[in-house]
Amino acid sequence: MAGGVLRGDIRSTGDASFSSGGRTKRLIVVCHGFKGFKDWGFFPFLAESLATHAGATVVSFNFSGSGIGPDLENFTDLEGFSRNTFSREAADLEAILDGVREGRLGEVRLGPPDSVGVLGHSRGAAAAILVGAVRPEVRAVVTWAGIGSVFRYEDWFSESLGEGDVMEVLNARTGQRLPLHRDVLDDLRANRDALDMEAAAHRLGAALLIVHGAADEAVPVAEAYSLHSAAVTAELAIIDGAGHTMDASHPFPGTNPRLDEAVSQSVAHFEAHLAQESR
Repeated sequence: MAGGVLRGDIRSTGDASFSSGGRTKRLIVVCHGFKGFKDWGFFPFLAESLATHAGATVVSFNFSGSGIGPDLENFTDLEGFSRNTFSREAADLEAILDGVREGRLGEVRLGPPDSVGVLGHSRGAAAAILVGAVRPEVRAVVTWAGIGSVFRYEDWFSESLGEGDVMEVLNARTGQRLPLHRDVLDDLRANRDALDMEAAAHRLGAALLIVHGAADEAVPVAEAYSLHSAAVTAELAIIDGAGHTMDASHPFPGTNPRLDEAVSQSVAHFEAHLAQESR
């Protein structure tokens, strides 16, 4: 399933986002999580906030295995979703960074950036950290409600699949039962070293900020503390009372104080660590 379609948006603050030489000053890539997509809930608000307040060009995209089809809202690519893996998501993010480095994403041309940051929500934190650890152009990484290890799913997938090759997960928002093949389990077992988030966090050269809600019902806050402990240097921002999506929902009803705090922490981190001059 390599080479799937990547659909995304690019936001910028106009001339303020570019240096005098026509280069992009700061570029931030935003990665969604499991059963998420670039237009879910807070993501457009987050991307717009980063563009406006961090002075960045922001790329927000759907992973090729997100399951979201051309209408950008519904899970119509069930085959893509069912075959998605952590390795595939890392490859998707690397493809975005390759395009950024070459100055072109799809039909859009943009000046190669002076500095790059990545933000990943939930499962998207895995791609952000794994790729950030191997791409020197990434200078700042932020995780929101990020998983602490991809192997948290191994026992669950193994038990749910049993002797079969396909299982189903419920999408509570739509009521759909979404298929998952054993590809993800095979990927976890075949690529243990490459998918080790804690090892990647330990060698991460980029500045890391871990944002997590104290009341996260999907990814326990303990995983944020574990990831923080694994990193050589990292900042930890625990938001009191916040849930997995910073109390946002879909359709997006507007911001709230906990979401605003997560955005503010992220903007400050990117502003501090995405220097405008090239290394």
